[in-house]
Amino acid sequence: MVFASALVILPARVNAAPTTEDTAESAEEVQANYAKAEKTIEALEAPLYSAFTERYLLDEVKTLRQMLADHRVEVTEQITDRELSVADKALMYATDTVTYFFYLIAGASTLLVLVGWNSLREIKDRASALANDEISRITSSYEERLEKLERELHSKSRHIAATQEEIELTNEVHSLWLKASQESSAQNKIAIYDQILGLRPDDIEAITYKADAALLLGQNQWANALANRALTIDPENSHAKYQRACAHAESGYIEEALRDLAEAIETSEALREQAAHDPSFEKLRDMEEFIAMTQVSS
Repeated sequence: MVFASALVILPARVNAAPTTEDTAESAEEVQANYAKAEKTIEALEAPLYSAFTERYLLDEVKTLRQMLADHRVEVTEQITDRELSVADKALMYATDTVTYFFYLIAGASTLLVLVGWNSLREIKDRASALANDEISRITSSYEERLEKLERELHSKSRHIAATQEEIELTNEVHSLWLKASQESSAQNKIAIYDQILGLRPDDIEAITYKADAALLLGQNQWANALANRALTIDPENSHAKYQRACAHAESGYIEEALRDLAEAIETSEALREQAAHDPSFEKLRDMEEFIAMTQVSS
């Protein structure tokens, strides 16, 4: 439960306000804690999670993603409100400026009429033309700004919608994984893995677990095809190489089975002990190469 406890404590530390005690913790202590956690995890001999723990972790991930989406929406709303407030104040300032400009023109035109420089109509026309030009310029400027703001809002809205869809898809996939872990029938597991692959066609983990189920049903060629499909997506996937080795061993292709098993163990040392007890390699038990390959160093 060390890993689960770490995941619970980490979000709490991120969200909590820093205290004097947190500030006093040195970088060496943090590094020592991480090193200790890594040694503890490496020393584990059994899975450190259960279906309930996995469900709890999934709920925590869902909550964090939802908080992130809500935070983005809140920030977007605040930015929009502030920019609209600025635009409103700017338009009010422009209106006041034009009003004062008209007052100034009216006073100047009155003075000029009195001294006989131009007629009142000519002054009015010129003032109207100047005012219209200025208003058009200001209006055009703020229209461009509002249009840019609208484009940014649309872009952020699409991003938020895509994030929400991804969260929903992830939750659905995780619920299917939980359902598959509770199934005892290989045929039912395959049906659930097909549902996962319908949502995510390139999910390597679903493909390799489907190959496991196919081996349990004695469908060696099917398991081999699934392993090859997984290796097409990720050529270094040790689980897929291991499943292909199992399929080759049960089909009687000894050399191919030994080759794939050696590559799988080279990538993932944990597969060495698993291969020593796997019934799929029953035909290889007495072979010196297999015995040397699966021997666990003390």
